[in-house]
Order: sequence, then structure tokens, then C-alpha cells
Amino acid sequence: MLNREHLAGLLNQESELFVQTHPKSMLLHERALGPLIAGVPMNWMTRWPGKVPIFAEEAAGAHLTDVDGNSYVDFCLGDTGAMTGHSPAVTVAALTKQASRVITTMLPTEDSIWAAEELVRRFGLPHWQITMTATDANRFVIRMARHVTGRQRILVMNWCYHGTVDEALWVLDGQGGIVPRPGNVGPLEATRDAVAVVEFNDLAALEAELAVGDVAMVLAEPALTNIGIVLPDEGYHTELRRLTRQYGTLLCIDETHTICVGPGGATAAWGLEPDFFTIGKPLAGGVPVGAYAMTTELAARLAEPVFGELSDVSGIGGTLSGNALSIAALRATMEARLLPEDFDRMIPLAQRWTDGVANAIAEAGLDWHVQQLGCRAEYWFCPPPRNGGQASAALDGDLEAYLHLYALNRGVLLAPFHNMALMSPDTTEADVDTHTAVFTESVAKLVQL
Repeated sequence: MLNREHLAGLLNQESELFVQTHPKSMLLHERALGPLIAGVPMNWMTRWPGKVPIFAEEAAGAHLTDVDGNSYVDFCLGDTGAMTGHSPAVTVAALTKQASRVITTMLPTEDSIWAAEELVRRFGLPHWQITMTATDANRFVIRMARHVTGRQRILVMNWCYHGTVDEALWVLDGQGGIVPRPGNVGPLEATRDAVAVVEFNDLAALEAELAVGDVAMVLAEPALTNIGIVLPDEGYHTELRRLTRQYGTLLCIDETHTICVGPGGATAAWGLEPDFFTIGKPLAGGVPVGAYAMTTELAARLAEPVFGELSDVSGIGGTLSGNALSIAALRATMEARLLPEDFDRMIPLAQRWTDGVANAIAEAGLDWHVQQLGCRAEYWFCPPPRNGGQASAALDGDLEAYLHLYALNRGVLLAPFHNMALMSPDTTEADVDTHTAVFTESVAKLVQL
């Protein structure tokens, strides 16, 4: 059992150290509080540890420097958006060249054909469309699934992550009821009737919902990632696919985070067979891009409603989706990054990170756990959970704040929403060992009384 008074004291010490070492960020935040709500251009940026978010100056590869000149090993990598490493040279060159030619026209470019062919090769599904974000991609496939099946309900996993999709912001209340996820702003009550929520790995609950016969689509990550990494049980995905087919329900796999498994994500690595597929974040080296795919059968059934005379008012698409600049970045990035040889480097680095954390936990005598998924790894304050409900119950805000801030104050960035580290092609063994040393020290101080 941790001493909470001791933890509070450590957190206070780290907060004071942050203020001392980030004076420019403190001043910029004070200035930003006028024109920018909460002092940030996007509300998630308030989630970083410390008195204020650090203001970034520049980033390259696996390292970032803030306006105070502090340098960091970056394991957050824009929460997967910069998984390719910051500002890959090939992406920067493509952006520079394309920006001087054309940025956006709402017309296709030849690069879009190459990009789609590469997406087919990597992930297997034959037909693709480009969006601005993975959230858009998920919204669009939900609409299409409802159209094709004539059903309304969308089934998601408890504590899943699919961006800001309304249907994915509901959780189980512990008694089997569906309630808005904590923090869900302005939930539409009518959405509750159009959502089914079950625990990840709970096949009995999944079948019970599907058997009602009104679920249009299951929207699922191959493994839970945003509540911490929760891995599927052996045979889980085989049964998920069998049950969805048995009950006439479509299956969408969202690989926005699980691209960490390999060049074709878990879909290629684990032999998954979805009807729809969505992805975003790292595909264009940090430039906003998402994508969705579908089977040939679905493409034929959706040809008229999605691509016909009324396509511009279908609720699918967007003026800047598939713009020439983003597509150029997408092509350049996929030509040179997130290739098999990159994962051959990154996955062992994640194993090295995992081993270092596990050793520190064991030395401290804590009943914690560290989980790895491809080139992503994350530590837990409990034994490994099997579902989102168990993962949510293990969250500890003060403990996370201390560990994140301790790391940040010593030049290590972790994803602010959870205890996750992601490897890039530019990450090195020395970077990983820096985290191991810092983490080991922070945990030792935590248990030292």
C-alpha cells in the first residue's frame, strides 16, 4: 500500500521543480490565457503534467526541445501522430515540393492512386477513401453500416477509443447499464438507444447483444489501447468474426493505435478479416490524414448512396479530405517509414523498455505490471487487466501525475493520457535506457520512507 502523504509530498516537489525549469513556458501560458481558452489551441493539451503545458520549440526524430531549451526523449510522439519520428526528411521534402505546386483543389492527384494501392498491399482490404482524421473515418463507416444493414445499434467495447465518435463515448456502469463516459460533454441521450457496450474479451456478452438482431456493426480495436493496453484472449478475434457473421453484423477494425504491431497493423499480423477498416494518425508523418476501407461487396452496395448524385450531402466526406498536400505526405511517408525493417528495430526497443520497467517494478516490490503491444508498451498499477472495466478501476491520477512529471523534469516525455511509450524508427537503445534509469529512480523514491 502506497503512502499517500509521501506521494503528495513528492508530487509537490516535482511541481516546484517544473516551475523553476520552465519559466518561458510559464510566461507564454499566462499570455495564452487571454486569446486561447485554457491557454491552449486544443483542449487535450491541458492534460500534460506540470503547472502548465510545455511550449514546444522544435522536434526531430525521437527528440523534442521546448522554449526553455529543455531537451526530451519523446516516447509520446504526438500520441502516435509522430510514430514515424518527428519531421521525417522524406515527408518534409514532399511537403515542400507539393506546397509550391498545389495544396488543395478538391480534385484527385496521381499520388492518391499510389497511396491507395499501398494501403491495399499493407492492410488487405481492396477499396479505400481518404479522410482528415480517424475520427472522421469511424463516423463515416458507422453511417454506411447503418445504411447497408438497416439497423441502428453500434456495438463498442467498454472504455474503447475511437476518437470523438458519439457512439464510442459510452461505458458500462457496473450494473450492466450504459452511461456516458466520464467527461463526455453534452451526450445525446438518444445515442444510448443506438449503442451496445460490452467488455473486451467477453464473448458471452458479445453474443447476447448480437443475438437481438439489431446491431449494425461492431467497432473494435484489435487490442484496447487508450485505457492502457489490454490484449485479446487466445481465439478472441476468431470468435468475434464468427459471431458477427452468424448474426449478420458488420465488423470494423480500428487500427489507429495498433499500427504499432507491424506495417499492416494487427489486421495483417493476426490475420483479421474485417468488413470495414479505419486508421489515421501516423500515416502521413504527422500531417492530418485518416483513411477507411471496405470489402468489394460493401463498395458495390454503397456505390450509389456514397458516390452517386447526392454524395456531397451524404454525411460522408469533407472539403479538405484527400487534399493534394496531405496525399503527398501520405505517399512519401509510406514509401520510407513504418516499413518491416523499422518494426524490426522498434519492437525489440519496446521489449527493452518493457524489461527495464519490469525490473524496476520488481526491485521496488510493487504489484504492478507492464504490457507490450508491438512497438508500444505501457505500465499498470495492478496485475494485467482483461477488459476496460478492470483497466479503468486501476487508474490512479495522483500516481500517474507524479511518475509523468518526474520523467518530464528529467527529459523524458510519456503520453499524457496514460502510461504509454511508443518507439519510432529514430528511437535508440540509449533513449530507452534513459527512461529505464529515470523510471527506476522515481519508483525507488516512491517506496522509500
